[in-house]
Amino acid sequence: MISIKSKSELIKIRKAGLIVAKTLKHLKSKVKPGITTKQLDIEAANFIKKHKARAAFMGYRGYPGHICASINEEVVHGIPSNRILLDGDIISLDVGVELDGYFGDSAITVGVGKIAAESQRLIDVTRDALYKAINAARKDNYLSDISYAVQSHAEKAGFSVVRDFVGHGIGVNLHEEPQIPNFGKPGNGIKLKAGMVLAIEPMVNAGTWKVEVLQDGWTAVTRDDALSAHFEHTICVTNNKADILTAIN
Repeated sequence: MISIKSKSELIKIRKAGLIVAKTLKHLKSKVKPGITTKQLDIEAANFIKKHKARAAFMGYRGYPGHICASINEEVVHGIPSNRILLDGDIISLDVGVELDGYFGDSAITVGVGKIAAESQRLIDVTRDALYKAINAARKDNYLSDISYAVQSHAEKAGFSVVRDFVGHGIGVNLHEEPQIPNFGKPGNGIKLKAGMVLAIEPMVNAGTWKVEVLQDGWTAVTRDDALSAHFEHTICVTNNKADILTAIN
């Protein structure tokens, strides 16, 4: 069952999404060689609390962090720790917020210090794949049009898309129907309707698409230890261009 959000619900999701966006902007300003992912987690926790919201990931199915911080070959769900960021690393920062019973969810990947040109290309392609997917999230398009937009753009650049993790609906729950794979042929699945709120999140690998989860039960890594990048926005399908609910502007 995919819910259609009312105008009042969209206002609440946007308020949560704005805090997510501001949190990510704050975290991005703190990313530098020498900082630990635990320090970034504390920064996020304090920032979200200051805005009178709740970090949605903390305690979700037992997850132990306020954010997900995934470095280099870590695809998603990296647990904040005392690991120090090094010059040349890339890090995915994933933030979810609950405010007044509604959720927002977004992610970015950023470089630490000076990064290799190929690392930057992976980041750029993944970000561009997100916006191509958002552009495909239009009324009367199909769910798989979003998936195809991600896959076609990433693979054209020589990269691969993760198949084990997907985007999702969002609203009164952090994860709702439908699931949104990052691969597939266009013209399949449900027809998109105005008022659907989706968290679209390309996960793109420099090598194989295959991943595995570490013994901590959370951190997903590429099987070949190649780099991975991750971007995400919460959006609303409208009669025209999709509305990004996790953007500051």
